[in-house]
Amino acid sequence: MKVLILHGDVPPDASADEQDVLVEVAAVERAARELGHATASFSLTFDVQRAAERIRKEHPDVVFNLVESIDGKGRYIHLAPMLLHRLGIPFTGADMDAMYMTSNKIVAKRVMRSANISTADWISPGSLSDERDSIELPCIVKSVWEHASVGLSENSIVYDEKILVDRLSDLEKNDPGNWFAERYIDGREFNVSVIEKDGRPLVLPIAEMVFKDFPKDKARIVDYKAKWDESSPEYLNTVRSFDYPAEDDHLLAELTEISVRCWHVFGLSGYARVDFRVDLHNRPYILEVNANPCLSPDAGFIAACGMKGLTYVQVIDTILSRFRQELHSEE
Repeated sequence: MKVLILHGDVPPDASADEQDVLVEVAAVERAARELGHATASFSLTFDVQRAAERIRKEHPDVVFNLVESIDGKGRYIHLAPMLLHRLGIPFTGADMDAMYMTSNKIVAKRVMRSANISTADWISPGSLSDERDSIELPCIVKSVWEHASVGLSENSIVYDEKILVDRLSDLEKNDPGNWFAERYIDGREFNVSVIEKDGRPLVLPIAEMVFKDFPKDKARIVDYKAKWDESSPEYLNTVRSFDYPAEDDHLLAELTEISVRCWHVFGLSGYARVDFRVDLHNRPYILEVNANPCLSPDAGFIAACGMKGLTYVQVIDTILSRFRQELHSEE
């Protein structure tokens, strides 16, 4: 096939999470070529007309959608599937509706609540003046749109109501509509990766993010340092583990069942990752549903595939296989 790899534009001074996109693009392109596909890559900007012209000119059989942000902003992630849908070109991953619903964390939480899927309580800046709307402390202040732990630090956890009100009010003034507070779930953190195989969601081995040798007073969260700053204690002491005692079997089965429910509720496709916190009473809460998780060779999704016995090339082949079959059936 002719595979066009679409990704967000990455300027030279981009942050570590954005720079990782280029590693992802190179890895996907190498794998696709090893599978015998012709490839090209292209960065998507707000110049949608130029993008449409370039995509049409390439005549791809499928677009491999790796767009995580446009102009460095995650709130525009759904524009890529929206454009590709308009052009009538097949593409990997979630469609525009699923991408929007999952990338907007508040919309995703409302969808989960309506489907009786457990997610932590939350509050938005616009609700602060309503005395009927409150949240149990401590809570964690997060971006509505950004993923990859962008904007998250130990200081994001708030223990005082007045500080919370002031923090959200200040953030709302500077960057309206992009922040909310979520009840902080003290406990364990899990990543559940899912890949579509033969038209069905296949849950891969579940990863736990283990916080090694963290001081008692230090929050156990995967913040920006833990994910991207390779020299930081947070990065060095936050370790992905796939090893579990037998007493975790019931919890792992529950996480698997909830992740499959999310796949169907949001209408996901291709591949995805569901992130959980599990409280001290073993009750799971979904943090977020990532419909476009990173495919860099060192990413958590690829690590989960490796635990299933899949090589990187096999992962890319699995994602592309549906489009290859559809192309052959048309011929």
